[in-house]
Amino acid sequence: MKTILLSLLLSLACSFGAVAQAVVPLGVWADDTGETHIEIYRCGEKLCGRVVWLREPQEANTGRPKADLHNPDPGKRTQPLHNLTVLHSLRYNPAAERWEDGEIYDPHNGHTYSCYLSQVANDKLEVKGYIGFALIGRSHYWTRVR
Repeated sequence: MKTILLSLLLSLACSFGAVAQAVVPLGVWADDTGETHIEIYRCGEKLCGRVVWLREPQEANTGRPKADLHNPDPGKRTQPLHNLTVLHSLRYNPAAERWEDGEIYDPHNGHTYSCYLSQVANDKLEVKGYIGFALIGRSHYWTRVR
């Protein structure tokens, strides 16, 4: 009887662990254009993300690494896009089953938006950037890089 009870408890513990891991989208993700890979990682109790791969990492005319040219801070416009942190401070909301209350920076225009992440499948992540309300925004779907 003890063996059966122990097996049942171990099985339940493993299944709870699997559920908890399924909602943490750690790893490398390709954006929906295929031009960029972003690594999502823990930053304390929250999630952050940085650019770890660019299809075209260098400027065609100069051969220099692509820089954050549209950054609103002129002092940061020469920093490379590679390793640039673009996701900030996402916290998990178990009621909504998503990571939210964070920000996403778009180096194409230099704007920062409110953001949430929702894992819609094992290898698919909805990334929604918005201003003000999540209903008014744009979703992108990233795919896990193996």
